Amino acid sequence: MLIAVKFLYLFSIVVWIGSIVFFSFLAAPSIFKVLPRETAGEVVGEIFPKYWLVGYVSSLLALSTLLIDSMVNRTSPFTEIAILVAMSIIGFYTGLIVAPKGRDIKAKIKKAEGGEVERLRQSFKRVHAVSAVLNMIVLSLGLVLIYFTALRLV
Repeated sequence: MLIAVKFLYLFSIVVWIGSIVFFSFLAAPSIFKVLPRETAGEVVGEIFPKYWLVGYVSSLLALSTLLIDSMVNRTSPFTEIAILVAMSIIGFYTGLIVAPKGRDIKAKIKKAEGGEVERLRQSFKRVHAVSAVLNMIVLSLGLVLIYFTALRLV
């Protein structure tokens, strides 16, 4: 049983961090390279809800399996738990608060005219920048989490 819990913990971290690396550094740049900007934005917008879902499920699975493992082994991997909690909060905040703001602005851009379009584009750029920074924070914390997990496994 404990091996299954450890496997699920590692699997959830690998899937979560792997999806961030794949989407951020391979998929999204490639999509924007080969498609017109508007179409690429629509494609990425279609992928995002699934991307966030992977993060939600992975974060909850990683946190719950780490807690189960720590209770069974009577250990207290406080650093890993704290990192996972921070990653989860940031991930849920980005997907549930920041991303909808970006979608709303994008929808308004399609209906806007004149100078309003440029104002909305600037607003979208700010929201996108916040989202990108939060995404990189989750990735960085995830890499630190993998390091601490490796130390614990030695």
